[in-house]
Amino acid sequence: MKRYVYMFSILTGAMLLSGCGDDDNEAAETEGNPDEIVMGFVPTTDSDEIASTVEPLAERLSEILDRPVEGTVMTSFSALVEAMGNGQAHIGFLPAFGYVQGNEEYGIEVMLKSERDGADSYRAQYVVRADSGLETLEDLEGTQWTFPDVASPAGYLFPAAHIGEEIDGVQDAETEFFSGVLEAGSHDNALIAVMEGEMDVATTYEDAREVMLDDYPDAMEDLTVIDYTDDIPNDTISIMPELDEGLADDIKEAFLQFNEEEEMIQIMNDVYRWDAIVEAEDSDYDIVRETYEAFRDEIDVDDL
Repeated sequence: MKRYVYMFSILTGAMLLSGCGDDDNEAAETEGNPDEIVMGFVPTTDSDEIASTVEPLAERLSEILDRPVEGTVMTSFSALVEAMGNGQAHIGFLPAFGYVQGNEEYGIEVMLKSERDGADSYRAQYVVRADSGLETLEDLEGTQWTFPDVASPAGYLFPAAHIGEEIDGVQDAETEFFSGVLEAGSHDNALIAVMEGEMDVATTYEDAREVMLDDYPDAMEDLTVIDYTDDIPNDTISIMPELDEGLADDIKEAFLQFNEEEEMIQIMNDVYRWDAIVEAEDSDYDIVRETYEAFRDEIDVDDL
């Protein structure tokens, strides 16, 4: 562009610069009202399986919104947050902690959240072997604790905060309350470690024992829950902040319409165990912010 300005007259240059301004406005409009919408997911199972499962969801959204919708599977929640922050993904299925981090860093906005078993929140649970003799939170002092990872709200953050609140004199549950810890990598791995007698207690979402039943049919009887944390708001459907307000409203209504479409809700259940989609507000996630602040120094966002 600059070489044309030098070659032509000042007047022509001014016209070209004015044209550049129009191009910038058009680019901004395109970013906020894209011709194609990218919807990001993070796998809880095999990536290829999720990609094929959500394809009908993207196709249905395309029909309602009258523009192509692409469903893409990211490698991690931090990758999805980054993509939304950079305008490469317009819609993201983010968990509570991922949303809080994305809202803080990029202004990502929550639109909707999941409902499971009639509730828009869940709890973390403390799981022990039924024959362990452990019955209360106090009984866990000096035991071996396993959790999915330190970035997991139900697996680590909320249980660690809960122990600090309930047990006098404990500020760091990991070093001051338990005798050893194991980062298991997933909720079911943590439960398996307890089932196999390798660890004494696992903290997971409620009720993660159900995912074990194919391999451990007696898991509901052999593992028992001895306590729960406070409620944690469910995962979200969030949007990039620059999205056109009218388009954002259309997307919101489209997802709410899925509550009346059995096939669409079944897809959400298959992918993330959602039974329904309900409206959400940023303030719903204040409790997650407070917990995040308490453990900020311990969390590597790449673990999201």
